[in-house]
This record gives sequence, C-alpha cells and structure tokens, in this order.
Amino acid sequence: MSVTEMEREQEPRQASFGLVAWLRWAWRTLTSMKTALILLFLLALGSVPGSLVPQRGVEPDKVARIYEQNPVLAEWYDRFQLFEVFTSTWFAAVYLLLFASLIGCIIPRTSTYLRELRRKPPAAPKNLSRLPHSASFEGDLGVKEAAWRLRKLRFRVVAGDGWVSAEKGYLRETGNLLFHVSLLGILLAIGAGSLFGYRGNVLVVEGDGFANTVAAYDRFIPGNQVSAESLEPFSFQLAEFKAAYQVTGDKRGQALDYSAHLKVNDSPTAPTRDYELKVNEPLEINGTQTYLIGNGYAPVFKVTDGKGQVAFEGPVACLIEEKATLTSGCVVKVPDAQPSQLGFLLQFMPTSVPLTNGGYASAFPGELNPEVQILGAFSGDLGVRSGRPQSVYTLAEPEVLKKLDRLFMGAGTPKPLAVGQSVDLPKGLGKLEFTGVKEWITLQTAYDPGRMPALLAAGTAVVAIAFSLMIRRRRVFVRISEGRVDVGGLTRTEGSAAGFAEEFADIVKVLSAGEKDVR
Repeated sequence: MSVTEMEREQEPRQASFGLVAWLRWAWRTLTSMKTALILLFLLALGSVPGSLVPQRGVEPDKVARIYEQNPVLAEWYDRFQLFEVFTSTWFAAVYLLLFASLIGCIIPRTSTYLRELRRKPPAAPKNLSRLPHSASFEGDLGVKEAAWRLRKLRFRVVAGDGWVSAEKGYLRETGNLLFHVSLLGILLAIGAGSLFGYRGNVLVVEGDGFANTVAAYDRFIPGNQVSAESLEPFSFQLAEFKAAYQVTGDKRGQALDYSAHLKVNDSPTAPTRDYELKVNEPLEINGTQTYLIGNGYAPVFKVTDGKGQVAFEGPVACLIEEKATLTSGCVVKVPDAQPSQLGFLLQFMPTSVPLTNGGYASAFPGELNPEVQILGAFSGDLGVRSGRPQSVYTLAEPEVLKKLDRLFMGAGTPKPLAVGQSVDLPKGLGKLEFTGVKEWITLQTAYDPGRMPALLAAGTAVVAIAFSLMIRRRRVFVRISEGRVDVGGLTRTEGSAAGFAEEFADIVKVLSAGEKDVR
C-alpha cells in the first residue's frame, strides 16, 4: 500500500445524515419551545383575517356584497380561503402542527417533572456564606427544631448530621406543565367541536317559521361526524321583530335594542312557548344555540301580469346598502308572469325624504315613511329555468340582462311608491303594487360540544400561568455547629432574587425566634 493510500484511509470520514437522522431532527425542531411559540403566534395571526374579513358562515350577505362591489378582490379572498378562515387548509395545518408540538413538549416534561417530585432536596453546602442570601445567629437551635419550623413554612425538608435542607415552589413547574396541558385541551375541544358540531345560517321574515333541518338553512356547515339525524328537532315562528333607535341628538339613528318574539316548540310534541330573542342572548335548546346576528326590511309586493292574474305576492328580503339608514336593495323576479316574465330592481327607504336635486333618500333607519324607488323594470326571459343556479339577490347574469326589454330605467322611472300605491307597467304587461312592510332577521344556529370543555381549559390555563409567573422555586439550607446557626438561601428562577430577599429575612426570623444576636 502506498503512502498516499494510507493517508486517505486515515482521513476522517463524514458521517452520513440518513432518513432516521432527518426525522429525529424534524421531531426535535417541531417539539421545541421556540417552534411551539412560533406556531401559537401564527395561529393568532391567522385569526386576524377571520375577524376583519366577513365569513361565509357568519355574514353571507356581506360576502355577497363584496362579490358585487369588488369581484376581483373577492376572488383573491376566496383563493386564499379568507372567507372561511377557520375551516381553511392553511389554518388546519397550523392547528395540527401546534397540536403535535404541544404533545411533544408535554410528554418528556411530564416524565422529568415526576422524577423531580420524587427527588429529595440536596444536602446543605459546607460554606453557606457563598450563597446569594446568607445569615447567621447564635443560639441553641437543634436540627429537629429547625426542620420542624421549616415544615411549618411548607418547605419539603431533609435533615442530616448538623444540617437541614429545605425546598419549595414545585407548583411553579406544575403551573407551567398544566398550562401546556390546558392549551392541548383547548385544541382538543376545538377539534371535537369541528367533528361533532355544526353551524348554520338562515334568514327568516316576520310571520314565517323555521324548523331545525338541513333543508331549512340558507347555509349549513356540518362537522365530519354530523348527520341529518344529529340535529335537535326544534322549531319556531317569528311572530314579530322590533328595533329601537335613537331619535334625537348627535347619535340619532343609532340602534338601541333589537328584540325578536318567537313562538318556540322544543320538540315536535312539546307545547309552544314564547321566547324573546336578543343580541347576545341566544335561544338554547339542549346545547344548540340560536343567535340573532342581523336584521333588515322585507317590503311586500303584489305583481299582476298582463292577463290580470296575480303572478307574485309576498315579502322580499332586501340587502342593506347603507347601514346608517338601512337603505336596501331589492330584487323581484316574476317568472310566472304572462305573456312575459318580469323583473324589478328596487330600492327600499325606511324613512324617505325628498332631496334638493329631485331625488329621494332615507334619513332614518326606523320605519317612519317607507317608500320604494323603482330603479329598473324588465321583461323577457330571466333565465330562471335554464338549470343554472341563481342568487335571489341578483336579477340575472350580465349576458342575460343585456337581452331583456327595459320597461323603466334611469330618468324614466316613476316617483317612489308609498304603502298601498302601485304603478302600471308599459305595453300592458301588468302592475306592481307596494302593499306593506315586514322585517327579516338573520340567525346563526350552532351546536358545539367542545364549547364548555374549551372554556374550562381556558380558565385552567389562566390559573396555571398565574402559578407559573407568581411562584418561585427556592431552597433554604441550615447548618448548626457549637451554638452557631448559619442559614443560606437561593432561588432556582432567574429574575426572582430580589423578591426572595424579604422572604429569606422572614425565614431567618422564624428560625431565630426567641434567639438574639441576629446578623
């Protein structure tokens, strides 16, 4: 063998980093405290758009308005799942990673903590004056007496030949560990709610009823383990809705109170009972909660077609366009009208007042002078029988709208209609009559079996973090030799030495009780 070959064999070989090593590195990184804090921050950061951007499951009308006013922005929101933040893929990924990280943190820390609980305090050092806190006094204090006094101060005590060692503050680590367990409990409760809970939204007009069935919801979001039979079989009728507004002062028009009067049946065989539904005061039936989340107006129209037949009659829920005055946009589709289908774009004004430019606007959200302005009236094929789904809040697709005949539009529209007034359509196509005003409410029904466990876990987390921040781990040592008592103390928590100084002075006083020459 040549010298060069021998030198090559003596060179250190680089260790290979295989799959197992990569997996170990990934697990150590995932279960580190730094990673857990980053994931917790990302989870909180990811919740921000859920509060700023309207969510489909809570405010579907606002989501629809964004699509109408800014379809490009709405498309980007939808692409990043910002309309459904808490059920999005990226939010679930952060949630599951945090779940795995907490488990990886808790298991080893629990075993370490259990070993620490069984471990006795160490023997007292020989030179206590080197400790951060120390004192000495003359007296005939014995080892048993010193140990007894320290036990009365709730220290864990170990005594030896001429020395006593005491320690307390174990609840600090208990609180720290319990805090992590509580976070895990919160995640588990949220997961249970996602699997076995459901959420639904529905719009109900005064006089109409609602039964808690999947088909009755405008939007229904079930958990993976929820079936149609899982829903609580209750029903109710909206008898009346009342809204009170400030009528004078700088805050004129501000809402003061909302109240929905319901006729509730807790089950198909249960008797009817009255219930007053208010904001933040949900109707609760066996864990299923129904919240009042919105309201608006539903003017009542009657459309007579060109053949003298009533082709449409009933309330029409209008979308709010101006929150301050509840000016709302309405769409009326009459596909059964003869000889041609009819469609109307309308604006409802709860308190209509004339403007100096000849137009009209609502001056107050309450129903003081309700009027309806016809923005456009059309005849022709609305495309409702094309098989393509349509929104009840839009008249037709743009390409269909271009093909319709315009009966009223722009400057040719008549004056606003008051209750009881009507307008005849051109070409003998019929008549539109404004017959009354009702109100609608939007409700969110939610069943979340993890709600109370999450609340208990959150409360436990608060108590646990208080223990972790307020309790200090500290040790006290006592050495007794020939009538001289030396006391030393130290803390095992950074930044708590200043707070321990007063406690150490009190411990020395307890040990030297009845003795003199304390220094």
